[in-house]
Amino acid sequence: MKKTRFEWDSDKDTENQSKHGVAFSLAQHAFADPNRVIAEDLAHSKSEQRYFCFGEVNGGILTVRFTYRGSVIRIIGAGYWRKGKAIYEREND
Repeated sequence: MKKTRFEWDSDKDTENQSKHGVAFSLAQHAFADPNRVIAEDLAHSKSEQRYFCFGEVNGGILTVRFTYRGSVIRIIGAGYWRKGKAIYEREND
């Protein structure tokens, strides 16, 4: 089985940690949740398709914005947001 690879921009990671309190190294764990929900990000999909991953990490529901670049998942942003939690709970009800 091939291991999933993640990547991100280190400056964007630092900015995300300051803004939302979540490191991208932690955000990648949302993908390991067997109940995770993947949805297309229609609002930000101009030049490339973007997606959301809603998954449980450290007892909360983490929302991760990402795109695929080849076989790599590139993380764009992450945070513990109420809207993501609501989507996760609705899809896993």
